Amino acid sequence: MAYTDIVREERHVAPANYSMKIDSFSLLSEMVDNSYESREFEASSYRWKLVLYPNGDKSRNGDGYISLYLDKYLTIGDGRLKRFSAIKNKWGFPQMLSLSIFNNASNGYLIGDSCVFGVEVFVIKNEGKGEHFSMIKDPSDGAFTWEVQKFSELTAEFYYSPVYLAGRHQWKLKLFPNGNTKQRGKHLSLYLGLDDCTKFHAGWKLFVEFTLRIRDQVRSHHHEETIRTWFNASEKDWGLTSFISLTEIKNQSNNFIVNDTLIVEGVLNCLSVLKDFDGASLIRKEYTTLVL
Repeated sequence: MAYTDIVREERHVAPANYSMKIDSFSLLSEMVDNSYESREFEASSYRWKLVLYPNGDKSRNGDGYISLYLDKYLTIGDGRLKRFSAIKNKWGFPQMLSLSIFNNASNGYLIGDSCVFGVEVFVIKNEGKGEHFSMIKDPSDGAFTWEVQKFSELTAEFYYSPVYLAGRHQWKLKLFPNGNTKQRGKHLSLYLGLDDCTKFHAGWKLFVEFTLRIRDQVRSHHHEETIRTWFNASEKDWGLTSFISLTEIKNQSNNFIVNDTLIVEGVLNCLSVLKDFDGASLIRKEYTTLVL
């Protein structure tokens, strides 16, 4: 299929194979660099993904547009997935729709910061499967505090905080009081980890912007770092090996350690939410579906 073979049309029914509803589209555009990939879905014995560039695929002259692609995989005999072609595995629209038209609510593509993208691979009966992706900014329960007492007596390589429930997930902080790997003896290392990964579906991922902080307990001149990243099955915790130098920590004028207690904080600034979604339930009066 060449781009010249593409026919653009406006429809009144949801796409038959897969729908991807996105809430908080403005946050997605602001927080996530490059692209967002849907979960894998099956259509006509093949595995696929939708790949959305909310700010345009700049590598293909998509700047200023919504870019949307269909990424194809081939299922082979032993059940493994393999890209159908190493040369051309994605088809789609680098310039699907200009952002100026898309962002204009009167056009009906983006309503209440929500939109829907979809795909039909072949003409088949409606499978009705899909996903509902949204992003939450500053969740109300997204801050937690850990008082690390008797800091001078800590001798183990690392310590875990209690488990905190925030943003519908369980989290824990991981502290290396004397540093991790090459920073041992030089820096304190600090990480945020997910503690409830077993409840996620296969191939899960979770976008999080979070702040790690060590409190100045007198003047509020805290030391903090903010990180944006995707958590997944192979990366269940993120942080900084060189979070703060041990010299700074032990400098009494910084007030990080008071009465031999260090106060560590974690704050969730923004995180993604992914739910199963009945794509067949979409109707024209609620959303305009863009069909790839």
